[in-house]
Amino acid sequence: MKLRQMFWSLATLFFSFSAFAESAEEMTKSADPYASLASAIAISVAVFGAALGQGKTAAAAMEGIARNPSAQGKIFVPMIIALALLESLALYAFVIAFVKI
Repeated sequence: MKLRQMFWSLATLFFSFSAFAESAEEMTKSADPYASLASAIAISVAVFGAALGQGKTAAAAMEGIARNPSAQGKIFVPMIIALALLESLALYAFVIAFVKI
C-alpha cells in the first residue's frame, strides 16, 4: 500500500510540471512593457513607508524606555512585534510586485 502511494506521489510530482510549462515564445512576450518599472515603484514606496514606520516605532519605544526604565520589559516585546509586522508588509509588497510581473 505504501509503495503504491509513494509511486503516485512521485509520478504526480515529476509529470505535472510539463502540463503547466510555457513555450519559449510565450515566456519572451511581455504583456506590459512598464511592468518592471511599476513593480520597482511599488517596492520602493512600500519599503519607504515601512522604514518610516519602523523609525517612528523605535523612536517612540526608546523615548518611553528613557522616561521610565522600569517599563522596558513591557515596551520591548510589543515593539519587536510591531517591527516584525512592519517588515512583513514590506516583504509582502516585494512578493506581490514580482508576482504581478
